[in-house]
Amino acid sequence: MKRTLLLATALLLAAFPGRAQEAGSARVVPIQVTGDPAARFSLVILGDGYTAEEMPTFRRHVDKHLNILWSLEPFRSYRNYINVYAVEIVSGESGITCDPAHREVRTTPLGMRFGGGCDNPNARGINVEQESARHYARMATPDYDQILSIANTDTYGGIGGSTATTSGGNALGPYITPHELGHSLGRLQDEYTYSARGVRGGIYDGEEPNSIHHTLLTEEEMRAGQRKWWRWLGEPSESGGIIRRFEGGQSRVAGVFRPSRHSMMISLGYYFDQVSRERMAERISGQVELIADGTPADATVAPGSTLWIETAHPVFHELDVNWQVDGRRVTPERDPRILDLRTLALDGGSHSVTVTVIDLTPFVRDPVVRDTSFTATRSWTVDPAAPAAAEPASSPFTGRDTVRAVAGEEVVYVATTASLAREPIVRWYVDGREIASHAGRHSIALADQNLARGSHRLSATLSDPARSEPRAVLNWTIDNTLPTVEHTLNAPETSVPRPDGSRHYFARDSFTMHLEPSDDQDGYVVAEFRVNGDGWHHYYGWPDAPPGTPFLFTPRGTTIKELVYGSLSAEGLSPQPWEERAPGWGTHTIEYRARDAAGNIGDAEQFHVTFMPAPQCTTVITSPQDGLDVDAGVMCLDGATVTGSITVTNGASLFARNTTVRGSVSASAAANVEIVGSIVDGPLQVSGSTGSLMLFNNAFNQNVALTDHRGVAPPVLAGNRIATFLRCDGMGTAPTDLGLPNAVAGSTTGPVCPAASPGAGRTP
Repeated sequence: MKRTLLLATALLLAAFPGRAQEAGSARVVPIQVTGDPAARFSLVILGDGYTAEEMPTFRRHVDKHLNILWSLEPFRSYRNYINVYAVEIVSGESGITCDPAHREVRTTPLGMRFGGGCDNPNARGINVEQESARHYARMATPDYDQILSIANTDTYGGIGGSTATTSGGNALGPYITPHELGHSLGRLQDEYTYSARGVRGGIYDGEEPNSIHHTLLTEEEMRAGQRKWWRWLGEPSESGGIIRRFEGGQSRVAGVFRPSRHSMMISLGYYFDQVSRERMAERISGQVELIADGTPADATVAPGSTLWIETAHPVFHELDVNWQVDGRRVTPERDPRILDLRTLALDGGSHSVTVTVIDLTPFVRDPVVRDTSFTATRSWTVDPAAPAAAEPASSPFTGRDTVRAVAGEEVVYVATTASLAREPIVRWYVDGREIASHAGRHSIALADQNLARGSHRLSATLSDPARSEPRAVLNWTIDNTLPTVEHTLNAPETSVPRPDGSRHYFARDSFTMHLEPSDDQDGYVVAEFRVNGDGWHHYYGWPDAPPGTPFLFTPRGTTIKELVYGSLSAEGLSPQPWEERAPGWGTHTIEYRARDAAGNIGDAEQFHVTFMPAPQCTTVITSPQDGLDVDAGVMCLDGATVTGSITVTNGASLFARNTTVRGSVSASAAANVEIVGSIVDGPLQVSGSTGSLMLFNNAFNQNVALTDHRGVAPPVLAGNRIATFLRCDGMGTAPTDLGLPNAVAGSTTGPVCPAASPGAGRTP
């Protein structure tokens, strides 16, 4: 079989010596080989600017880039369709030419360089010498389909084309990779609305674009004419929001429209939306033989024969295999890929047998695409005059590679040559227990086995009908432990647990979030998050800082090289710089989770942040005070202790954070009153406030009375512990508790008071 030659070739390539680490020497390392390169999508990854001493860095970069790629659809589901080879090319110099970090010329085997010359501090396009790249790619396999060249640089950059390029060490480099593959592999176009960084694009005035994800049509015209992405209109987008019609794309700010507000082709970190995902899946599957091997097609076989096919294998679902004899559907007894004609009781005449393999993935809705790239057929003629099948030699037993752990919901497969005369028997075992329902089947869907969390051992044995002992065994580790993530926020002003066990933070002006994913198996673990139910966004740290630097959130985002990151506005994390966007003050829900190297997706957890602007303090007090009368300006107490009482009058404002007041607080006709994470021993009375009123996670050791609030925004009364009673009277807008009930030991009066839970004790 072809796979025998393939294995021998892979071992030979892995042993390539690299000619004693000389500059320009190379070693081919098969990362994953799932089949004959001629029948698989073969990706070759080249490194440039890595010296012999830096080759471990290249290997780490490859592992990270690939694991992030495998976490994204459709690469996650079609990983088994892809061969990956890394070519470790030794460079005599470290780095590449015209890197804005050093602006110098480097002599490297692939000649990778930032475009625009060494005087361009904002260069981001990385070029490669195409013929050099093809030369090294052919060392891995002459049947390669895609080259990815990784540059040894920490500077953001990359470019699409016949050879995709990306930055090895930049935090966003692994996300440049799928974006550029979107160009190179998917023939997708940019959805940017700028013609160059910071240069707002013009208005599109051309004809209907030939791009599948750009249009001039309205939604009604798309539906009526069944054109462009009409099949996906109105559905939640995989990249967030709803698939509709959003203005801008193809480097134009207006006049042309894209399917989603943000997706991989406009904003790195988000997923491909369904329109782009369908194209990417089509391009991968279209270069793979869905029927990879089997009884030779168009052959004439005897009625007592066994017909078989070997199919491609998606990671998390099975292909549909449909056998027909003389146009009538028949079902094999055991494995759907093997048909024993003896079970059909055929009459003595000639018959036609056809098998059709269809991938019914929900990623594809276009029937033309499904018929061309996701369907394969093979036919035979059954004739009583055909010679009986010869007994074949012992066949190999292969399958999903046994080195890498399998995910808890993966479909694991094996492959072996069935002869025309007999059918080998496959048996499956989990932790030594036979799965009797799968005897004879060549695949097993682990999602149907109700496995407990943790690691398990999966085994498949191959036996001949005439032999009781198995003649071949394959073993895998099942990784059914979900990856986890720990989150850390930088010094919030305060936080409180919510009833569901998550945390609720209070922050001002900005905050950073660090996500630390972990797993019990080897391999790079991907963390991702989403804000207020928008699209999942990969956590890459901070764009212009070393990988792992916490992600910064601000009301409108931070502009880095003319792109926006970390915006809490309604336009999403990375709006275009010229988009008008209201600052994202208020309460936000941030969910986060992890994806491990096996393909498991961890459970989503969440935290909440109430995010407010910092006060414009006219006076800041951090030291002990006897008492305070505030009748003008903005008084800010930060970690202070006030032994007496505080009064606020005449339109003045009080902001208290982590402060202890041993007396009372009385505010009459104040502008703003915000008390956060503090302790007030005496009564709190606020009447006639005209601005913001916020009481968040405080201990009030006597009563709280709020009356006649006149501010536009609803008062916030959340997560407080009140030792006596709570009263809310004459409020223009009802207070909100943000989902954080207040614990009130005494009575609660006033029709607009938030619901309270009983039992608050005195806090010293």
